Amino acid sequence: MDTKELTENIKQIDEMSHIELCKLWRHAPFDNKYVSGLSGSYLKDRLFGHFGGFTPTISKSIGW
Repeated sequence: MDTKELTENIKQIDEMSHIELCKLWRHAPFDNKYVSGLSGSYLKDRLFGHFGGFTPTISKSIGW
């Protein structure tokens, strides 16, 4: 992944809501461009650092 693609992925991740990030984290395939590599590390930091991770309500609403 080049710098331009990483920058675009980070921009997209920053625009996602808490629920969107949780859905992506739980349901995306392992090779999804947002959940793997440096983008995945950024998404994880945003989801668990900024938003505090999953809430029981969000977890129940998105299912397994």
